[in-house]
Amino acid sequence: MKSWSGITFTLWLLIIVTALPGCNSPDRPLTLTLTGSSTIAPLASEIGKRFERQHPEVRIDVQTGGSSRGIADAQSGLADIGMVSRALRPEENNLYGFTLARDGIAIITHKDNPVQQLTDQQIIEIYTGQITHWKEVGGQDAPITVINKAEGRSTLELFLQHFSLKSQDIAADVIIGDNEQGIKTVAGNPDAIGYVSIGTAEFDAQQGIPIKLLPLGSIPATIENVRKGNFPLSRPLNLVTRMPPEGWVKEFINFAQSSQVHDLIKEQYFVPLEK
Repeated sequence: MKSWSGITFTLWLLIIVTALPGCNSPDRPLTLTLTGSSTIAPLASEIGKRFERQHPEVRIDVQTGGSSRGIADAQSGLADIGMVSRALRPEENNLYGFTLARDGIAIITHKDNPVQQLTDQQIIEIYTGQITHWKEVGGQDAPITVINKAEGRSTLELFLQHFSLKSQDIAADVIIGDNEQGIKTVAGNPDAIGYVSIGTAEFDAQQGIPIKLLPLGSIPATIENVRKGNFPLSRPLNLVTRMPPEGWVKEFINFAQSSQVHDLIKEQYFVPLEK
């Protein structure tokens, strides 16, 4: 017969084990927490729903907050998996990255804006306040409303990197967070310009949202051009962990990278990886 001290020790051991993120026994209910990129979050939610149907003992909790949060939460252990919509930096080599799809970043204007294309230099001068009216680039006599992403968003980091700009160079009129907020802001202002995920923008434009995706370097901003590798401003969509994945974390990442979710990736207008 077991002593009370032995039973108490066993109960405490079970509590400790079940409290560790992603370390629960595969046959026990648990919640996997994913935090980070708002670009990846809708896709991760759909993948999570399908994963839960196959594994009802697991719940997938997806929270947004930007790629910087995904990195920080994965490093600190607050999240089982971080969502990061850019390549990992050299100083983040303590994390393990797993690419599940690719995306591009598109410059967007209101669909009624007559400007059909901007050069890289014109985009730079608009975002640095050197060009302030649309008539200076062939548009109407109206002031340009510059929409910029908030600090911590990977979309901002990639935009700055592509155009060789620094954050303090930007003369923004409006600061936005996620892609949908940026699209709603541009759709509601005929004089606005912004930049968001191609996947989200292409989907919303096809749903009738009044926005227009401008080409970049004369290359149309389309998911198809991202798939072909032609579009100059594209990025990987990554899941990251601070330790080599094990247990349900490994199961979920393998599932997210498999052909079982390629339809979900395409439905979100991203490009699945072909293995």
